[in-house]
Amino acid sequence: MREVGTILHADLDAFFASVEQRDDPRLRGRPVIVGEWVVLAASYEAKAFGVRTAMSGAHARRLCPQAVVVEPRISAYTEASRAVFDVFEDTTPLVEGISIDEAFLDVRGLERLSGSPIEIAVRLRRRVLERIGLPITVGVARTKFLAKVASGVAKPDGLLVVPSDRELAFLHPLPVERLWGVGPVTAAKLHRRGIATVGQVAELAETTLESLLGPASGRHLHALAHNRDPRPVQVGRRRRSIGSQRALGRSPRSLEAIEAALIGLVDRVTGRLRAAGRVGRTVVLRLRFGDFSRASRSHTLPQSTAETAAILTVARALLAAALPLIERRGLTLVGVTVANLEDDGAVQLALPFAAASGYSLDAALDEVRERYGANAVTRAVLLGRDQGPAVPLLPD
Repeated sequence: MREVGTILHADLDAFFASVEQRDDPRLRGRPVIVGEWVVLAASYEAKAFGVRTAMSGAHARRLCPQAVVVEPRISAYTEASRAVFDVFEDTTPLVEGISIDEAFLDVRGLERLSGSPIEIAVRLRRRVLERIGLPITVGVARTKFLAKVASGVAKPDGLLVVPSDRELAFLHPLPVERLWGVGPVTAAKLHRRGIATVGQVAELAETTLESLLGPASGRHLHALAHNRDPRPVQVGRRRRSIGSQRALGRSPRSLEAIEAALIGLVDRVTGRLRAAGRVGRTVVLRLRFGDFSRASRSHTLPQSTAETAAILTVARALLAAALPLIERRGLTLVGVTVANLEDDGAVQLALPFAAASGYSLDAALDEVRERYGANAVTRAVLLGRDQGPAVPLLPD
């Protein structure tokens, strides 16, 4: 019997769209787009027409005019994600979540109790479908990198096992875009050199890749092309950042409307920080413009905080510095992230404890919202404004 690795990469298929199709039988088998202004997710029926995540809603509707467009329901997706992760943790104690809809699982040492990695993967997919009603794809391999590649190849609703003695035979014919870190820019550089497959990358010397892509990227891709990935599945990995973003659509927005969206995002992010018992030093403002280019601005505070007023002050300053770009290009998305996180117990208050009043107000508002709902208290500047869905950013 062939040796099989013990690492599983489990990835829900078109997650947001699948939740919508699960909850509304009328959507099943039909092309579904989640998000009116920017595509947050697309069902595989919509993807068949070229619709992709992060595409503008207008472009997506031109590609697939028969698509059903639904507003995102973040609470439903969060609930489904928690249920799926319960299944993961029932399967093995070694679970590393890497986003709201995917995780690595290490099932080593479970053969006597639960069967082979293949049997565990089959049972995992069945349980997610039966308990949560969602399709999930699983890749099984010896390394995290190859397990993720396998699940990507197997999508949608598939299972792909890469035996240990067939790793390079499976990997090398794949396009270079399957390598982690190869986006459009890196792929274009490789294609200009006539490099189209992972096997062709593997044939290059590490020094050649370094001269072509830079030292870090060159070493990284050389290792992956030979399936060298020693990273273990990390249990209980703490987030290094917490963020949220909101699509603004293609219509022009006033500075007042953009600032209102920013305030709503900061409220959400700082609330999540305090709920997680975390504080951070670096505030990052992320922007996407009307020409689909992106920019980010950041500022690092002298002391970590989760205080709304302090983080909002920095975010507003970053927005003001980016105004010339916004005025020239238009703004279609704004996001706020707080990074360089640590536990709030590690914070030493600076004299003369000026932040105490801010934290007291935040704590009181958190308690009201927890007891009476997120909309029980809101800022006056947000009254009467359609804040739309704010999508949690994936952890670093």
